[in-house]
Amino acid sequence: MAPTPPPRFGIMTAPMQVDYQDVLRVWREADAIPEIEHAWLFDHLMPIGGDPDGPAFEGWTLLSALAALTRRMRLGVMVTSNRFRPPAVLAKIATTVDIVSGGRLDFGIGVGSRPDHPLARREYAAHGLPFHDTTHAVESLAEACTLIRRLWTEEKPFDFEGAHHRLTGAFGSPRPVQRPHPPILVGGRSAATLRVAAEHADLWNIPGGDLDDVVRRSALLDRYCTEIGRDPASVTRSIHLPVSYDRPAATRAAIGDAIGAGFGHIVLGLPAPYPADAARWVADELIGPSS
Repeated sequence: MAPTPPPRFGIMTAPMQVDYQDVLRVWREADAIPEIEHAWLFDHLMPIGGDPDGPAFEGWTLLSALAALTRRMRLGVMVTSNRFRPPAVLAKIATTVDIVSGGRLDFGIGVGSRPDHPLARREYAAHGLPFHDTTHAVESLAEACTLIRRLWTEEKPFDFEGAHHRLTGAFGSPRPVQRPHPPILVGGRSAATLRVAAEHADLWNIPGGDLDDVVRRSALLDRYCTEIGRDPASVTRSIHLPVSYDRPAATRAAIGDAIGAGFGHIVLGLPAPYPADAARWVADELIGPSS
């Protein structure tokens, strides 16, 4: 049996209720700390916490800026809302970020926008975006994963006729730096989304909290992978854990429990405002003692 690889730790800085310089400071600091291997933003167009009228930055635009100003960490959006952008446009955006970053993109995508969250639901009307039901949204996500991969890899233009997306003469140029394509991370916990992850994901992410439920969802993903003839171990298990600056022992305990449950990709969500030397604090207080 192959040895279990060591856990890979990263940070998440939700780009709301903060300034650009706040996020940039934490990311550049983290980029110089080898223990922090990846960094993430989220994809909301309005705040989902704090002042509902406060600032919120568009995730992919901000990610491209951060990609240009960092050198080592892998990076991504956890997770992109498939409800916000046509998949062919998203494929082009993601390709651009992969090139800007020198091949460091992990492509996170999901159904999108926590539709049961009242502050997330308002994003659609506020931006003139349609809000479709869950069945439509999951089917659209599966088609998007197929289309995006094809746009990253196919050598000739192609047409696509799906239930929710139709392309004529689709072709991606330039190609991403990473071959055959950037790793795909599918985020979500519903059974329908897990079926999409089983087919398309290199990594699967779920928010932490109820660890028993997280473990059950991971087992369900195993089952769906087996049903389609895929090795469940080929999908890296990723978990998002909220950080408490005041109670680091509780966060360390959550990290240990997640690793024990088979989650080797740990995303530590940093609440704003970010203290001075926040990334170094994460490495010293959370990663070092648990690794």
